[in-house]
Amino acid sequence: MRINRICEAWRALPLLILLLGLASLPAHAQTDANDPAASVPKTWQMLDYLAADYAGAVKNGEVTSASEYDEMREFARHARDRVAALPPAAATPVLREQADRLIQLIDAKAPASDVARQAHALTDTLLQAYPIPTAPTEAPNLARGAAVYQMQCAVCHGTTGHGDGPAGLQLSPRPIDFTDASRADQRSALSLYEVISQGVAGTPMASYAQTLSTDDRWSLAFYVGTLAYPDAMTNGEQAWRTDQRARGAIASPSELARARVAGLAEVIGTAQARLVVGYLRAHPEAVHEALTGLSLARTRVADSVEAYRKGKSEEARELALSAYLDGVEPVEARLDARDAALRARIETAMGAYRTSLSLPAANDAVPTQAHEVDALLAQAQALLTASAANPMTTFVGALTILVREGLEALLVVVALLAFLRKADRHDATRYVHAGWLLALLAGAATWAVASYAISISGASRELTEGLSSLFAAAVLLAVGLWMHQKSIGGRWQSYLKAKMATALDRRSAWFVFGLTFISVYREVFETILFYTALWNEGQGQWLLAGIVVGAIILGFIAWVLLRTSQRLPLGLFFSISSLVIALLAIVLTGKGVAALQEAGWTAVTVAPVPSIDLLGIYPTWQSLLAQLAVALMLAIGFTYNRWRAKAA
Repeated sequence: MRINRICEAWRALPLLILLLGLASLPAHAQTDANDPAASVPKTWQMLDYLAADYAGAVKNGEVTSASEYDEMREFARHARDRVAALPPAAATPVLREQADRLIQLIDAKAPASDVARQAHALTDTLLQAYPIPTAPTEAPNLARGAAVYQMQCAVCHGTTGHGDGPAGLQLSPRPIDFTDASRADQRSALSLYEVISQGVAGTPMASYAQTLSTDDRWSLAFYVGTLAYPDAMTNGEQAWRTDQRARGAIASPSELARARVAGLAEVIGTAQARLVVGYLRAHPEAVHEALTGLSLARTRVADSVEAYRKGKSEEARELALSAYLDGVEPVEARLDARDAALRARIETAMGAYRTSLSLPAANDAVPTQAHEVDALLAQAQALLTASAANPMTTFVGALTILVREGLEALLVVVALLAFLRKADRHDATRYVHAGWLLALLAGAATWAVASYAISISGASRELTEGLSSLFAAAVLLAVGLWMHQKSIGGRWQSYLKAKMATALDRRSAWFVFGLTFISVYREVFETILFYTALWNEGQGQWLLAGIVVGAIILGFIAWVLLRTSQRLPLGLFFSISSLVIALLAIVLTGKGVAALQEAGWTAVTVAPVPSIDLLGIYPTWQSLLAQLAVALMLAIGFTYNRWRAKAA
């Protein structure tokens, strides 16, 4: 019975070829060319097919198959016409230039490697300008793919993929030999998926889009993609696990689906590329399981573009937010220790991208911004992959993080201690010491909870930092204005005379304690989570050494500040302290707004200013305007204080 069905299908092939030929007429191309969702996959498939098959038409500048060569020229011109008919986009001039260059290379009978490189460059630009799904949503099932192959493909392509099935031997052109490594090197799993989904016009290869589910087509594509690389089944895992360059190049399902041996060979060599690609196609779960950090961020950004294209704006925003909180946040400390400027650019670019997703009119900008974000993430990924943890990197990272984050808290603590000592309130200093000691203990508890009990989400972290920063900024704003008021017109003298003989009341004591605790804990909270990430790199002793040296530096700074404050006249001390605390209020305001932006609570509009983390200055109008508002309140308050002093 089954043999009869095969024979009937074989006899129907001429009719199938005719129907496919009709379907490929230019009139059909014109009907879907204006629809990127319909035209881009077909154009991409055409270019990918050209890249793989051109080698069979031209060799050493001579045409070896006139029919194949004519087909290559036709495909190139057809692709250019499709590109020209697509809706205008920012990349349209580049696409047309690349399409023209491809035609020139083919007309000049250029080497196959040059043509393939140009065709793939055009496909990459095409997908960036008009994103389409390029990867399965779940890891393909290779066992299912093998079963589907035997049921649907073996009759033509042979049970082992050599193109020698009983029906295939009678076909013209003959079915593809999937075990031909030189040809398979030019094909990606996405290439095979598109062929399975759309068929190949002018050949017996029909579309299986209506016959097989999406998951089955992906499983079949990945299975077929392994047939040329039998050695990968035994040696591929070690190649993948030990080659950091390969892990950096294939770090997401999308990159795996689009990976070609010919492209990866430029990075790790052909033999190694065949092992890695063959292994990952046979075990795609290896990439899916490793989908963390920046790999996850890049995948979520790509998914957000697709959701936005489908009109699912809310889902797109959630995916973009997850890209940062679940992808970038976990590796922020490692990245910050290696390239803080790059980390800052990523934060700003991802924030601006999320804001664009909220604007219906930003259709054209979204794919472009997503591409820019992905390029930054790829740069960060390459940096982290290339610069594996080493003792000096860990030591310097631990040291700079502690000094940078601890300096702000230290200034608040030193200012409070110096003020209380100047006011001869030595009994009240215990509230300051209790505040920072409990903040350190709370930080240790945070580390224990984050490491052994629950995973603190990126959103929770950013919200904690943002809200505590803004609360501390509000308190410091009030304290700064109050200290400035006492610093002018001799008011500090009357204040000290009125307070010197009385004990610190309960409300003031809790105020001193609360301000100290909040100021220190917000820095400890962030620092502890940074150190948790660095600790996981396996350089614990150097991390501890950096912490110890950083603590010594902070202790020395505190000693110098306290000694200096003791020698200052009271009026000058109040003036300097009020300015320092006012500056801290501005800094914390900027950091608080930035943290809320990273948590997705506030929009991001990029401003043309540099990022200066130490001063809380970030290139967004929201954070800058918030800082400007605090600065204006301080200026108005200081002016009012002086006016009151003169009036008195």
